Amino acid sequence: MAYTPELSMQSSRTLRRISWALGVPMTKAIEYIFEHLPKYLDSQKVCKACRDPSRCSTCAFNYPNKGGDGSV
Repeated sequence: MAYTPELSMQSSRTLRRISWALGVPMTKAIEYIFEHLPKYLDSQKVCKACRDPSRCSTCAFNYPNKGGDGSV
């Protein structure tokens, strides 16, 4: 990974609590979060703002990759 973001103390505390609830390490919890967020965010908005269209076919925000049912 080329860039590792630093979390604020609040975000770190939130992630820690999520990881405790899931019974997994924080690194695994953040992966779960990123796997589930595309189901709830506005894909059209994300795609419109995207600056790297080279990965559309594998992007979690791409319509077919969200399960194929079109739900957001």
